[in-house]
Amino acid sequence: MTRSQQPALTLFAVGMIGLGVLALVYGDFAMVWQPVAPWVPGRTILAYASGLIMVLGGVGLLFSATVAWSIRLLFPYLIVWVLLKVPALFAAPKMEAVWLGVGEIAVLFAGGWVLFARLADLPERSSLAFATGEKGVRLARILFAVSLLPIGLSHIVYVKETAELVPAWLPYRVGWAYLTGAGQIACGLGVLFSIFPRVAAKAEAGMISLFTLLIWGPAILAAPRARLPWTAFFISWAIASAAWVVSQNIAPKRPAEPKS
Repeated sequence: MTRSQQPALTLFAVGMIGLGVLALVYGDFAMVWQPVAPWVPGRTILAYASGLIMVLGGVGLLFSATVAWSIRLLFPYLIVWVLLKVPALFAAPKMEAVWLGVGEIAVLFAGGWVLFARLADLPERSSLAFATGEKGVRLARILFAVSLLPIGLSHIVYVKETAELVPAWLPYRVGWAYLTGAGQIACGLGVLFSIFPRVAAKAEAGMISLFTLLIWGPAILAAPRARLPWTAFFISWAIASAAWVVSQNIAPKRPAEPKS
């Protein structure tokens, strides 16, 4: 079963490990992507615990003997991560940037949910059994599709800011901002309404992977000791790997059998 999830499973594990290492190095959460308020009691201890969960969970995903326990550990952790974004929705529901933040982490959670559905190996009487199997994969796929819509929309609403992230050597940077935004919305709708869903999910995973390499890779080279580029790189890596996980678990469409 773990073999059928490769290579996306390994990519997801590396993303978790990378984010966990950063949490342990800095004694902090993943900046704006993990918004834990400064007033939370024991915040630094929680940050170290968070890093440890991601490192142990990520390493555990790499071995078939521990993969079930690891994804059982990471699944509730990712739920809490998504919930960290909920207060901002109530505080500023009309701000598209807030929905962007929710969408990014929801994509990450959707990938983790698919792995949980496939690999958790829960007993039939478990209270979380409803989230496993084909039903769990289907629900995660819907969440993934819906989450892509605000991500794509943000490229259009914040076109100036998006264009500034486009590598300078590419011509017509504003055009790329609009194109990628429209592309992500199209991918989300494709997965949601089963219009070439596997192709749409793979296209989304490919786009996020390119963003990771073309935007945050050079940022790390320019400032290798800065915290932001490394955090953004591994967040983007983890989101991309989650998209690859989802795409791997969408069955290819079979050609219709000829009528006899």
